Amino acid sequence: MGIQNMDSNIIKVENITKMYENGKVSVAALQDVSLSVKQGEFLAIMGASGSGKSTLMNILGCLDRPTSGNYFLEGVDISGMTDDELSTVRNKKVGFVFQSFNLIPRTSALSNIELPMIYGKVKAKERESIAYKLLEQVGLSDRAQHLPNELSGGQKQRVAIARALANSPQIILADEPTGNLDSHSSLEIMEIFTNLNREGNTIIIVTHEHSIANCTDRIVTFRDGRIVGDEVSGGLI
Repeated sequence: MGIQNMDSNIIKVENITKMYENGKVSVAALQDVSLSVKQGEFLAIMGASGSGKSTLMNILGCLDRPTSGNYFLEGVDISGMTDDELSTVRNKKVGFVFQSFNLIPRTSALSNIELPMIYGKVKAKERESIAYKLLEQVGLSDRAQHLPNELSGGQKQRVAIARALANSPQIILADEPTGNLDSHSSLEIMEIFTNLNREGNTIIIVTHEHSIANCTDRIVTFRDGRIVGDEVSGGLI
């Protein structure tokens, strides 16, 4: 991937702008955003609906490209990479957790976790071993063969977190990961993220809930496509 970064920033975006065409009108989802995230940070991105936070998350996760500006991931400018190159980066360096879990319905918890490793060309026996260990890590070793519809919302999100960890990514991106969960399950999920962060993972969570953001170490607030706040949080867990 080229030269690794010489400072502690795992993510650095400079003057990122993202424009969308809405009929004949251009709409700026992000306007001249610059942000650095250090290796091992636990960061929340907050803002109202339409503030630009999910657009930024998609760019950080290599799911979308900025209209202008630069994105450095581990010191490498990935802004000009091809779709195939971005796909490789996404698979190896980023783990995703979504509000709606995005599990495959007719596939066991174990097989759902194995999926990123199939794309990563990990051998079957090794995939299964890693998936079992990850299920154990999120407290679901007894649910390996359960289908998603046999799991609670909190259990589904734990499987999704285990799947995000399958290829040992440096970065976990979580988009409203507690949005469909009750308060008890939300707390359990945030405890898992906190433990992962303590083990060295860089974690970025998009949320509109202050109670969730306050579990992280730093809160960046968006409004109208711009950063309007960047402050240290309590890290309550």
